[in-house]
Amino acid sequence: MLIAIHQPNFLPWLGWFDKLARADLFILLDNVAHQRGGSNYTNRVQILAAGAPRWLTVPVTRGEAARHRIDQLRIAEDPGWRRKLRASVAQSYARTPFFGETMGLVDGVLADGGDRLCEINIGGIAAIARALDLPCQRMVRASALDVAGRGTELLVALVQAVGGDAYLAGGGAGGYQDDAAFAAAGIKLYRQQYRHPVYRQLGDQFVPGLSAIDALMNCGPEAALLVGRSALRRSD
Repeated sequence: MLIAIHQPNFLPWLGWFDKLARADLFILLDNVAHQRGGSNYTNRVQILAAGAPRWLTVPVTRGEAARHRIDQLRIAEDPGWRRKLRASVAQSYARTPFFGETMGLVDGVLADGGDRLCEINIGGIAAIARALDLPCQRMVRASALDVAGRGTELLVALVQAVGGDAYLAGGGAGGYQDDAAFAAAGIKLYRQQYRHPVYRQLGDQFVPGLSAIDALMNCGPEAALLVGRSALRRSD
């Protein structure tokens, strides 16, 4: 059974959903600390605005204590953030072929009036997964599993906790992941070889790595063909 693990990001990119499409079970890593800056996509993602990438950001509370765990991270007290974020999406994609359907998806996500970022993120992930015709029942939250550890130790323990015997690593895992730990635990290691597809998109030059919302706005149901087609490579 092939297991994938990733943080529950905000309106993630297509590569995130490619992992979901390929895994027998996907673990939402919601019991780890929220990172700041760099490769953090837990509370932000890029869309295409006037032909260039633009950040969409959900404001979150500051301080180390507030960021201790993703599932406990609260949205900052900014009553206008939903309206501003919606306006940014609507302005950027008003001329796309599938604006109406996809804007309804975004509105549904933003309709969650709670103050927990993780709940909004998981709601958005589920909504996009359905639009991409992916089974949401493949997902389980790490916080629901009785597992502890750090780094690769935690990943191995999570795979074992759900009865997995294979792990699907993302393309950027090589810099921090201890591959030998998986082999020592009898877990086969596979690497996601996601090659970002080029699809019709507003603008003169294609921009990869945006929220999956971009693909849905431009391609509609055909966006489902953009995940689950890349190869997996066995890491020996």
